[in-house]
Amino acid sequence: MKIIFSITLFWAALTSSFAAVIAPGAGLEKLAGDFKFTEGPTCDARGNLFFTDQPNDRILEWSADGKLSTFLQPAGRANGMMFDARGQLIACAEAKNELWSIAPDKTVTVLATNFSGKILNGPNDVWIAPDGALYFTDPFYKRSWGDTNTMRVAGENVYLLSADCKSLQPVITDFKKPNGITGTPDGKKLFVADIRANKTWRYDILPDGALTNKTLFCQKGSDGMTIDAEGNLYLCATGTTNGVSIFDPDGQQIDHIDVPERWSANVSFGGQDHQTLFITASESLYAIRLRVKGANPAK
Repeated sequence: MKIIFSITLFWAALTSSFAAVIAPGAGLEKLAGDFKFTEGPTCDARGNLFFTDQPNDRILEWSADGKLSTFLQPAGRANGMMFDARGQLIACAEAKNELWSIAPDKTVTVLATNFSGKILNGPNDVWIAPDGALYFTDPFYKRSWGDTNTMRVAGENVYLLSADCKSLQPVITDFKKPNGITGTPDGKKLFVADIRANKTWRYDILPDGALTNKTLFCQKGSDGMTIDAEGNLYLCATGTTNGVSIFDPDGQQIDHIDVPERWSANVSFGGQDHQTLFITASESLYAIRLRVKGANPAK
């Protein structure tokens, strides 16, 4: 009996240790502060992190060696962002109701701005599939900047923009308010949060980019989100839950990172080895070292 009990305890400890994503001894570190509201973290191929100070209409860079600088201002009050395979920074230019591609020389190209002749409500977050197709959420939020207080496109949808940017189609039309979005690096699964319904859903991605097999992943919505190399999903604050909650591939919560801010908006892996989790939270930028690497690294 004692042997069986000891084996049970050992196995529980082993599986618990494996499930934990925070590196042993690691703690949350505040890297920078005094912003208005941070959002949109994403990392380039060299490990530099880019994020937005949205009310101040700027995109900032936190270099891999720990230096802060302004990359672009004005910046369309960018929200969610992600680097594509060509090193272009894809940004949800919320104030312009557009999806942008920003070149390293800071040249801006508008990728999408309307659907069926009507201006988008305000692209919020974006994920780029391995084939270059772009999925982005387009919720409607009343904002204090620009002519953005009237819904233009009927419904708050998720769109698929083809890799050649010639075809824009809604692929999710039944959410109350879509927000965070990410996918698996093999391009087979897409995760999207319905932040108003406080749920996150998982879809299978068909070869043509369409979505099928809508499945409830977990009973929690999110602002931004990211995924690691083991398939764990990182969801940000909703309701009274602060910080970042981590769910395994089966939708079971396995960890949580407390953040001492009123709102944790978005998360991204970065650093030279892609094993640091960056968190944009209200007026600050935070980081924590993890045991596991992030998925979807910039190339």
